[in-house]
Amino acid sequence: MKMFSVGIDIGGTNTAIGIVDEAGNVVVKGGIDTPSHGDAERYVKEMGASVKDMAKKLKLTNPDSEILGIGIGAPNGNYYSGTIEYAPNLSFKGIVHLVELMRAEFPEYQYVALTNDANAAAIGEMVYGGAKGMKNFVMYTLGTGVGSGVVVNGDLVYGHDGFAGECGHTTLIPGGRVCGCGAHGHLEAYCSAPGMKRTAFELLAYYNASDSLLADKSFNELSSKMIYEAAVKGDKVALEVFEKTGQYLGQGLADTVHHLSPEAIFLFGGPTAAGDYIFKPLRESLEAHLLPIFKNKIKILPSELSAGDAAIVGASALVWKEQDK
Repeated sequence: MKMFSVGIDIGGTNTAIGIVDEAGNVVVKGGIDTPSHGDAERYVKEMGASVKDMAKKLKLTNPDSEILGIGIGAPNGNYYSGTIEYAPNLSFKGIVHLVELMRAEFPEYQYVALTNDANAAAIGEMVYGGAKGMKNFVMYTLGTGVGSGVVVNGDLVYGHDGFAGECGHTTLIPGGRVCGCGAHGHLEAYCSAPGMKRTAFELLAYYNASDSLLADKSFNELSSKMIYEAAVKGDKVALEVFEKTGQYLGQGLADTVHHLSPEAIFLFGGPTAAGDYIFKPLRESLEAHLLPIFKNKIKILPSELSAGDAAIVGASALVWKEQDK
């Protein structure tokens, strides 16, 4: 009997769904729109129908297959309660009892588990990726925001209420930029993709750099990929964006090291594709901010999860983690 798990990643616009084998390969892939209608029960029915259709496809190619369970990554997903709580970018208001609703759809599955998307990525790295065999590490996800998942002694840290590990909301610069959460100066306001755009516009204004490759871009048009492409061409502003972002991130990661002393910190997300443009200043900044007892000990590594399927694979890994308990 071949064992599989279902991974579901709930985003603000799309819900990605995949069936994953024990090696982390996505064998069936699909998804649905994340609705704007705000009816959670109707949404779970739609999601359940998609999973059931994909399970039928799996049986056609793997007649001896069995699906062990469903893992779900979602904004503000609470592992302990199985609920999504007041997610700002979803249409479902208040507290949604997602695991309870999914169990009603799939009583035959042994496990249904939920956590937030960054925690799911950390578990995916531990089960399938570069953190195999590691007992103490941290995963940072760099995208629209800055998320993180913390693993200590082989277990994800959820805290007393299920919401531990919000390292992206460490205060980096008191009174600094407004973060997406409404507070000031958080790491996320500087090291997310929108944070990099803000840095670019600050530098364009500071240098009055009308000759920069970024100078004619609007804020909505500009992306971290465009900044990278300009940096490759030697653009002064773009290169400094990566330098500053690496410095900010190194400072924030130093706090994480001082709190947790992890073996490694993994980075996942669009900006990490820039390679040494961000990793070099990041490592230099990290070492500059560390206590001597931590210097030259901490590995800073890119995630080994496939970018296209990472969210699905990470969520599916929740099932194998549940099985190990």
